[in-house]
Amino acid sequence: MNSAVKGAAGSGAGAGASHDARRDRWTAHRDARRREFVDAALHVLLTSGTDLPMEAVAAEAGVTKPVLYRYFSDKAALINALAERGTELLISRLLPAINSSGPALARTREAIGAYFSVIDENPNLYWLLARRPAVEWADGQDPVQQDKELVASALTAVIGDYLREFGLDSGAAEPWAYGVTGLVQSTGEWWLQRRSMSRVHVVEYTTRLVWGAFAGVLRDEGVTIDPDQPLPVPKPKLRAAE
Repeated sequence: MNSAVKGAAGSGAGAGASHDARRDRWTAHRDARRREFVDAALHVLLTSGTDLPMEAVAAEAGVTKPVLYRYFSDKAALINALAERGTELLISRLLPAINSSGPALARTREAIGAYFSVIDENPNLYWLLARRPAVEWADGQDPVQQDKELVASALTAVIGDYLREFGLDSGAAEPWAYGVTGLVQSTGEWWLQRRSMSRVHVVEYTTRLVWGAFAGVLRDEGVTIDPDQPLPVPKPKLRAAE
């Protein structure tokens, strides 16, 4: 290959790299702007209820509506982005609590408290997502239900590990997980509507109920758990040799 051809090849490679860098910068910029607009929408929800006027979101973000529509084609697209943010908030707080290694009762309280903290801080976001008809979601399933499935799946894995550790049938893990998830969600909705007690109290009552159910069932199977001690670390599952 002569020098002219080499130069042309090198120039083309450099141009491609430059193009990729510009594209990456634009993608990062667009993602950052979208997050700013979602932040603005969360503030509007917090202060103005669940209607979420697009003009109010644009004003909160300091832009015009046409600028907002460059990043979200319509209100539904913005609500979808809010649903994604809601899932991020929930999972970032709940999963560390579920997977923590603290004392058994405190661990239960921490997980339930994490859920209540998210809905308490974002009540209008919760109602916006929970009350939206399923037919208006692209996949026909609202994100609140999807989050419930995600949390229940995580709980199923944890509960199953402990049931096996205690020498019990792990088949109970999934119904237990879905039962607990549904109980906490229903109690959370009741509390958001009534606010007849503090968050501390509703978390404590719910914790005692969930803990009493777990401890009672295990006790009937001959397993006693000290609420003030960490649960035993489940042994890793054996894998077939590859």
